[in-house]
Amino acid sequence: MATSALPSLPSDADLRRLVHFSAGDGRIWLAGQRMVLVHAAALGNLRRELMQTIGREQTRRVLMRAGYASGERDAALARQVRPGATTFEMFSVGPQLHMLEGAVQVTPEACELDVAGGRFHGLFRWDHSWEVETHVRHFGPQDEPVCWMLLGYASGYTSAFMGRPVLFKEVACSACGAPNCRIEGRPLADWPDGDALARDYDAQSLLVRLEDLSSQVESLRSTLEPADELGPRSIDMIGRSRAFLAAATLLRKAAGTQVTVLLTGETGVGKERFARALHAMSPRAGKPFVAVNCAALPGELIESELFGAEKGAFTGAGAARAGRFERADGGTLLLDELGELPLPAQAKLLRVLQQGEVERLGGTQPRKVDVRVIAATNVDLEAAVAAGRFRRDLMYRLNVYPIRIPPLRERIDDIEPLAHHLLQRFAALHGKRVGGFTDRALDAMRRHPWPGNVRELENLIERGVILCSPGEPVDVAELFVAAPGAAPVTINADGQLERGAPPDAGTLYDELQRRGLSLEAMEDALIQEAVQRAAGNLAAAARALGLSRAQLSYRLGRVQERARE
Repeated sequence: MATSALPSLPSDADLRRLVHFSAGDGRIWLAGQRMVLVHAAALGNLRRELMQTIGREQTRRVLMRAGYASGERDAALARQVRPGATTFEMFSVGPQLHMLEGAVQVTPEACELDVAGGRFHGLFRWDHSWEVETHVRHFGPQDEPVCWMLLGYASGYTSAFMGRPVLFKEVACSACGAPNCRIEGRPLADWPDGDALARDYDAQSLLVRLEDLSSQVESLRSTLEPADELGPRSIDMIGRSRAFLAAATLLRKAAGTQVTVLLTGETGVGKERFARALHAMSPRAGKPFVAVNCAALPGELIESELFGAEKGAFTGAGAARAGRFERADGGTLLLDELGELPLPAQAKLLRVLQQGEVERLGGTQPRKVDVRVIAATNVDLEAAVAAGRFRRDLMYRLNVYPIRIPPLRERIDDIEPLAHHLLQRFAALHGKRVGGFTDRALDAMRRHPWPGNVRELENLIERGVILCSPGEPVDVAELFVAAPGAAPVTINADGQLERGAPPDAGTLYDELQRRGLSLEAMEDALIQEAVQRAAGNLAAAARALGLSRAQLSYRLGRVQERARE
C-alpha cells in the first residue's frame, strides 16, 4: 500500500537502459517496441488538421484513445523491469516513461494504490506538457483542458497496471491559465460521472470485445472443422506478397479444369494447404479429398495403399480393400512427397493417369476411377530422372501444370499477417489472451531465414503463445531460443548516448561459467547448432549468425579440425 506520504521517485536508470538507438538501420527501441522521435510541431499540425476536419470533440476522443493504447503498452513493462520493487516503484515506471519519452514532466502529489483491493486515488502535477504548448500555439488560450493524449495515457497505463478501469480527469490545465496542469485518477466506479468518462474510450472497449469475439469464433472453427485422415487443416492460405499472389493466381486458373497439377517447393511451404484450396475451388469440392504421404508408407505397402488389394493378395490381406484412388473417386487425390515413390509404383501410377483405371493387387479386373491427381514434391524431378530414381515419362505426364510455391524467405510481406493469424489461432486453442507481438519480435521474424518455412513459423508462434505472460505481447525471447543482438546504444544518466553490452550479457556470461565452457567451445557449439537448424544450408546458417557464407565456411572448417584433434 502506498499513501499520500510519497517516497521520492526511484532511479530511472533501468528504464534508460531499455531505450536502444540503432542508428545503422534507422530504428529506436523501447524494450521490444519500436519508437519514433517526432517533432512536437508536426504532431501539433496533425492535431490542428484533425480539429478542422472532424471537430474538437472527436479529435479529443481520438487522441485520448491513442494515448490510452500507448499507456497500456507501457504498463506491460512495469513488473518486468522492477519485479522485486515496491508497488509504488513499479507504478512509477509509467510516469517516468512519460518523462523519458518527452511527453511531460510528472510530479506525484498523492498516490494511494492497492492492486489486490482494487483501490486507487492519485493526484499528479504536470509541467511542460507538449499538448499545451502546441495547442495554445495554434488556438490560443483555452477555456477547457487540452492534454487529451496525456490524459488517455495515464488512464490506459493505470487501468492496465491495476487490472481494472481507472480513469483520470484533468482538473487544472496550463492552457486555461493555471500555473501547471493537474490530474486526478480514481476507479471508474468511484466517479459520479464514470459512465460519461468511460464513453470517451468506447471505441477501445469495442475493439477489445471484437477481439474476444474473434478469438471465440476461431476456437469454434477449430473445434467444428472436420478432419481428414491426416488430421485437421494446417493453415489458411494467407498472403499478399507478389510471389504468393503469382502462385495463387495459377492455382485459381487451374481450379475449374481437370488438369493434373504439380506443386513444387521446399519442405513446410504449405503444399498440402494449396492442394486443399485447389480442391475447394474446383467443381469436385463436394467430393472426397484424400491425401497420402508417399514418403511415410513402407515400400512393400505403398502399392496396396494406392491401388487397393484383393483378399489373399499378400500375407495379412484377410479381406479385399479399396486403395486411395478408389476412395477418392469423383474427388481429388494428393500424392505428397511424390519423389519418394518406388519405381514399380510409378509405372502403375502412370497407367492410372493415362487410362483412368486401377487394378488392385491380386486382382485381374481394372476398375474405372474418376480422380483428379495433385502431385507435390520438394525433390528436383529432373535430377531424380537423371539419377534413375524417377521415370521420365511420368515426370512429363505430371509436369503439365507446375506451380512453384515460394519459400517464406521470398514472402517477407506475408510473415506479419501469417503470424497474426497463427497467434489468434493458438491463443484460442490454448485459451490464452495474448497482446499481439512486440515490434522487435515482428522485426526479428522478418529478418529470420525460415529454413523450415511456414511450418517453422507455426511452431514458433505456438511456442510464443505458451511462453508469454497472459495479456502481454510475444517478444523475441519467447519465439527464438537464442536471438542474436548487437551491442545497443543506450541513454546514460546524463542523457547522452553510449554503447553498452549486448542484452542479457551478464546472464550469458554466468551460463558460460556454470557450464565450464571456453569461448572457443561456445563458438563451436553455436556454429554447429546454426548449421543443424538450417538443415545444412550454409547460406541460411550464415545469415542467422550475422556472417558471410565464406566466414561461416572458414569457422566450420576450424570446428572440424578441432574435433579431429
